[in-house]
Amino acid sequence: MDQAVTLRSFMEDESPAISGTRVIAVSSGKGGVGKTNTVANLAIAFARMGKRVLLLDADLGLGNLDVLLGLAPRFNMGHLLRGEKGIQEVLVDGPEGIKILPASSGVQELTALSTEERLCMASHLEELESLFDIMIIDTGAGISDNVLFFNVSAQEIMVVVTPEPTAITDAYALMKVLLNKHGERRFKLLVNEVKSRKEGQDVYRKISLAAERFLNISVEYIGCVLLDENIQKSVIRQKAVIELYPESKASQCYQEIAREICELPVQDGLKGGMQFFWRQFLARSI
Repeated sequence: MDQAVTLRSFMEDESPAISGTRVIAVSSGKGGVGKTNTVANLAIAFARMGKRVLLLDADLGLGNLDVLLGLAPRFNMGHLLRGEKGIQEVLVDGPEGIKILPASSGVQELTALSTEERLCMASHLEELESLFDIMIIDTGAGISDNVLFFNVSAQEIMVVVTPEPTAITDAYALMKVLLNKHGERRFKLLVNEVKSRKEGQDVYRKISLAAERFLNISVEYIGCVLLDENIQKSVIRQKAVIELYPESKASQCYQEIAREICELPVQDGLKGGMQFFWRQFLARSI
């Protein structure tokens, strides 16, 4: 009972948010489209623009953001929830000053945490409110409850897709489910692994026309990433391509997309920032 009272008090607090953190969920309809690579490279591109970036690895059970960046976290969210470590001890330093909150295959799913565990995490994360400009959530692929939860809780939803027919179909399905179950009507689309910029535009048009005609939702084209052999080389070396090959085709694309996102204002009527995200997170306990 005491926990429930504390939880409701936390959620009903009308105090203004103390940060303008922009919360972006990055998802995909299917795996293997380069979603995590996109997250890592965009984060570094944002950091080079002077943004303070936090990455939340929310691909629970299959999180590999740390592996992709060649990091070996000593602690994870499990240590935080058990009270063994504080939030600053769990955060991992990534390239260009980005910070990463690592998940672990041994950590219970966030959407299945007890009220006490949620309160514990929310309390710790309050410490981060004023420390970051952008928080990127690397969700899992598909339409599981976890994926939907993190997308609904974020300010902006970015869907990563490739020109493959199955990737296009699954990206459309993800947006359809988010609309039908949660009323989400705004999406950003990033087309990965394209042979030309025209191919990226073509994929966007296919998805956008279908979404507008059959779902009546808005899909905004945020850019494309060109096929680049340097990406695979970077993955093998456990570095972001933007670190190892800053002048490569893919790196240039990531930088363009990061600039595009930063130049776009947060539209009126969008959900709040990090504070809203964690209030949504806590709401699942009631």
